[in-house]
Amino acid sequence: MAVPEITVDELASRLVAGAFLLDVRQPDEYVEAHVPGARLVPLAEVPAHVDEFPSADPIFVICRTGARSERAAEYLIGQHGLDAANVVGGTLAWIDGGRDIVVGPERT
Repeated sequence: MAVPEITVDELASRLVAGAFLLDVRQPDEYVEAHVPGARLVPLAEVPAHVDEFPSADPIFVICRTGARSERAAEYLIGQHGLDAANVVGGTLAWIDGGRDIVVGPERT
């Protein structure tokens, strides 16, 4: 299955508009550095949390480089019919682009 992709530049614009970003890395990776507003749900836990994700809006999925997030997006599309897209290059591409990050747990 071909998984839709989005660049970090496109993601930045979508986040300004309130897009949902799902980070599927492990908690220690997330605390080290993550995109502001990203919701952490490790890849193995995604199936248990699907009901918590938006069903009418796109779900943008990110990990470190794009491999785990591609698998998660494929699952969300194939098993649940959700509108999901993989963030190409992942969190490393976001950081390499000089964008803001959060270090530590997300504050709400």
